Amino acid sequence: MDAARELFIHQGIEAVTMRAVAQRVGYTATSLYLYFSDKEALIRAVVDADFLKLAQALKSTFEISDPLQRFLQFGQHYIEFALKYPNHYRMMFMTPHPPLAPELSSIERHNPEQDAYAQLIEVVTSAWQAGIFRPTLTDPVLIAQTVWSAMHGLCALQINMCHDTWVNWRPLESRMQAMVQMWTNGFLKAPTHE
Repeated sequence: MDAARELFIHQGIEAVTMRAVAQRVGYTATSLYLYFSDKEALIRAVVDADFLKLAQALKSTFEISDPLQRFLQFGQHYIEFALKYPNHYRMMFMTPHPPLAPELSSIERHNPEQDAYAQLIEVVTSAWQAGIFRPTLTDPVLIAQTVWSAMHGLCALQINMCHDTWVNWRPLESRMQAMVQMWTNGFLKAPTHE
């Protein structure tokens, strides 16, 4: 699956054949079909494995009882995962692939044990229910998708362009802190002063 992921990312899913994957790992194409019925099954297996790995990496944030800290730590863990496993992240979110039939997935959607998106929705919804967001923000799913977009943008740029000299990048930690500051200024209720 690591070989397939690497090929899919660098050559594109359409260009990669089962024969190419088999050659990369020293198998015959026939023996690869003993494990995966076709290329779609191989893609599904790679993507499912990567999403499960992400869900496991984010799971520890649920041990944090404070909803605001859980929300902030979730974002930190998401970014850490993306930067630690850039090929997994590329495969999940940055490599175009055809929609994969949910019924063929080994991941149970909407199950926070397995589904990182369900985890994000749960973290943001619990923070929203705790009243940490501005009262004008009434849709926790919209908040979650907006936060995810910001995290993804930071991760994608760091993974794909961190060595590009065209941009005079500020340190990653500074960009992460600025993003969190924008979240807190834009989403969170202003503190009340007595």
